[in-house]
Amino acid sequence: MVGGGKKISAVSARARTRRNKARSSSFPLFPDMFTKAVIVLLISLLVWTYQTIIQPPPPNICGLPGGPPVSCPRIKLSDGRYLAYRERGVAKEKSEFKIIMVHGFDNSKDMALVASQELIHELRIYFLSFDRAGYGESDPNPNRSVKSDTFDIQELADKLQLGSNFYVVGISMGGYPTWGCLKYIPNRHENRMLASLVHE
Repeated sequence: MVGGGKKISAVSARARTRRNKARSSSFPLFPDMFTKAVIVLLISLLVWTYQTIIQPPPPNICGLPGGPPVSCPRIKLSDGRYLAYRERGVAKEKSEFKIIMVHGFDNSKDMALVASQELIHELRIYFLSFDRAGYGESDPNPNRSVKSDTFDIQELADKLQLGSNFYVVGISMGGYPTWGCLKYIPNRHENRMLASLVHE
């Protein structure tokens, strides 16, 4: 019963309640959508500002004005970048084994060799290690990939005249370019070895 003694059926009371709920719930949607739109707009504005205004400083490239001096031999690659390298062991002309060492994430061409000089000379091993693109004294490669690292290894071997066959050893993340040698230049090297070192 509604005031005045009128009777309202249960069906019509339910319908009236639903209409009132629908009216009251349709208005709060607008503020929620507006708030979400403003948040999305602010995030988009921040991303745009970061990408256009806030830029990282340019890299200090070895050998260029403002960059560190070059302190080791480097070769110039066909794309104009320089790759720094280090040769150890016996002379490559007298070597029985030519091994290219590919360093990991936190290392460089100056990584330690765990073989003694006596063993290296007895087995006549020539070691060639190099700074991967963007590491140490090698120029960065903005388009760097496993494939580009692989062709850096091939070009390094060609420029230093290692011959048609050589060994490739990848340590830790240096395993990626070593795997690239398997995929992209399988006929250029004798064997490959992936080594993962655990440091305590």
